[in-house]
Amino acid sequence: MTTEQVLIDKIKRLPPQRMAEVEDFVDFLRGREDEQRLTHAAAKASEPSFAEIWDNNEDAAYDRM
Repeated sequence: MTTEQVLIDKIKRLPPQRMAEVEDFVDFLRGREDEQRLTHAAAKASEPSFAEIWDNNEDAAYDRM
């Protein structure tokens, strides 16, 4: 039996009010994943804009630390 199937079986045995809590928690986890993906995408998109600021001779000493 796969991990997914074990989890589904456990959820099926929960009372209805607990199933609602599980659904809320799953939504929370998915939202967190979405936020992390957006944050990562925004950071990647901003790298070219900040390249001149980050990569300069004045700050090279800090880069070597």
